[in-house]
Amino acid sequence: MRLPQPPLLVITDRRRARRPLPELLGELFAAGVRWVMVREKDLPEAELASLVGEIVRRARVWGAAVVVNGHAGVAAACGADGVHLPQGFSVAEARRLVGPDRWVGVSAHNLEEAQRAAAAGADYITLSPIFTPLSKPGYGPPLGLEALRQVARAMPIPVIALGGITPANARSCLEAGAAGVAVLGGLMEATDPQEAARAYFQAMSPLTSNESDSGTHLKTLGG
Repeated sequence: MRLPQPPLLVITDRRRARRPLPELLGELFAAGVRWVMVREKDLPEAELASLVGEIVRRARVWGAAVVVNGHAGVAAACGADGVHLPQGFSVAEARRLVGPDRWVGVSAHNLEEAQRAAAAGADYITLSPIFTPLSKPGYGPPLGLEALRQVARAMPIPVIALGGITPANARSCLEAGAAGVAVLGGLMEATDPQEAARAYFQAMSPLTSNESDSGTHLKTLGG
């Protein structure tokens, strides 16, 4: 299967969301979102598993994919579509836990990290921060579109642009070679999340189709 279409990865943060996450994501699924990363690092594992299970149930109604940040065991137990790993986590160990048919994504912040992730067997990477993130303004200097272009050209796997992505700059990320974009604050904090999602879709629509510019695809979803 190719990247979820549209290739907009929504990253969660329940502390910044204007309503409970399952409810908010239900609205986003109804608006057309088809890919979510549950990123709730401070939750105890049992609570995270309960939350992921509810989100997965809602996602299935819409044919949407769910990946879990940092917890391969939770992803496997809850029937999620994969796991997303911060730097320092083992792709091989995550693959052992989730199985060969689910996705393993990796966070990267430069070409070297991206290359290591691809060599280790990751299915996709997020590259950040492309622009100054609203959620982590002190995270580091933005990489910019030229760095995104260089990494995307060098990667045999999809590169998802992350960090400060807005409807105004989403298309420029795709034009630079990103296979998709990832958004946190722009949707978690939106007064009208469905309208906000549609703004991203409209901005991305000229360059989103079943064929990505990179020509790379993700494996068939598991579960």
